[in-house]
Amino acid sequence: MNIVELIRCETAGLPEGQIAVRTEAGELSYRELFQTVETVAALLKEQGVAPFVRVGLAFPDSIDYIILSLAVLSLGAVLVPVSVSSVREVAEEILEKTAAEFLISSTELFSADTNRIDCRVLPVQGGFYLTRCKPSALLPDEFKQMEPAFIRFSSGTTGTSKGVLLSHTAIAERTAAADQALKITSADTVLWVLSMSFHFVVSILLFLRRGATIWLCSESFPFSFLSAVQRGDGTFIYATPFHYRTLIESKTIGPDALRPIRMAISTAMKLPPETGISFREKFGLELTEAYGIIEVGLPFVNADGARPAGSVGRALPGFELQIRSADKNGIGEVLLRGPGMYTAYLYPWQPRCTDDWFETGDTGRLDADGFLSLLGRSKNLINFAGMKVFPYEVEAVLERYPGVRASLVYPEAHPRYGQLPCAKVEAAGLTADELQRHCYTHLESYKVPKKIEFVDRLERTESGKIKRTV
Repeated sequence: MNIVELIRCETAGLPEGQIAVRTEAGELSYRELFQTVETVAALLKEQGVAPFVRVGLAFPDSIDYIILSLAVLSLGAVLVPVSVSSVREVAEEILEKTAAEFLISSTELFSADTNRIDCRVLPVQGGFYLTRCKPSALLPDEFKQMEPAFIRFSSGTTGTSKGVLLSHTAIAERTAAADQALKITSADTVLWVLSMSFHFVVSILLFLRRGATIWLCSESFPFSFLSAVQRGDGTFIYATPFHYRTLIESKTIGPDALRPIRMAISTAMKLPPETGISFREKFGLELTEAYGIIEVGLPFVNADGARPAGSVGRALPGFELQIRSADKNGIGEVLLRGPGMYTAYLYPWQPRCTDDWFETGDTGRLDADGFLSLLGRSKNLINFAGMKVFPYEVEAVLERYPGVRASLVYPEAHPRYGQLPCAKVEAAGLTADELQRHCYTHLESYKVPKKIEFVDRLERTESGKIKRTV
């Protein structure tokens, strides 16, 4: 199967003028989108892009990005996103590890074997740079037997990325699984602010499968985002807590501005409790937290209003969850399996066995009603005098304090205790003493950060997650 052909078939019955993608500069209907994709695909085919060929894409978030991605995938080639903010060395490493034969970019990243290709149907750039790569790496023969569609390297929050390979079938399965909670229809207009290099497979492709309109607000954030909200055209928001803070703090966005919004998804990083509370108080709308993993998809969307505070919700239908090596409090390693699982790791090559459980690297607790609470990364566990401290648990307490926007709890080596829990906090006008007093009332004493440092902004990865290194 081919995911682009699936989208084309599923949207064939839409009204003639149904809009697929919209920006402040213009829009494309579904009919125009597919006509443009066909034109670009024919041009790429002339250049040598063919089935199974890996094609890097380093392009700004735009209508052009969507067109180029669909064109590559429609040819049976394999899409390899490269963030436009990546340094040249990172881009080179991704292209080499994926054995990419081409790079499509908006700027001339490499002078050798690069040509400017005019393509007037691309509404933003009017063309692209095409680099012919000469990788030394080789992929195993079984790669071609896996319906390869997409390879993404993670944002590097926990270590070296292996490169995640997804097949066309896996993409179809995981988008369908996620839609059990998101319930996207052709009546939806999605306000989009995320990076397509990191958030394309489940979200953008799902929205297109269901015939929704995608309003791209990321090109001139925050102005386009605020403008789209003020127009009242949106019905669905897919964003991070950072973007929701922008709405909360904006003086131009009033309490009634989000009345047309039926669902606001918070993703990419954990939702600080204060952000969720402030958002509900201002707009009367509950933020819906989604727990996504590139290897798994979107197994948790906490649309259930009865969920406990701090929980990511229940696993969506079709997903299985296991807590391995649980301690006396029920806390252990979170394992998952379900529809749309990754097909293989690319580097080093490691195909996934069909019935394998995926080790998420998260620690968590499952309550009697099936709600999962995440407490931290197993690799980031802090060992204080032999006692376990889960960073997410401490961060959740810190972020309940008024004025705390975000926090990062990390270990600091100590000759006597092994590791001390310490914290960096995004906040103004607070003191370490008052935050520690707050923590002592909600946490066991050994979990309270022994040192608290206030920062203007915590360092984040390109996908918007807080970097868990200090």
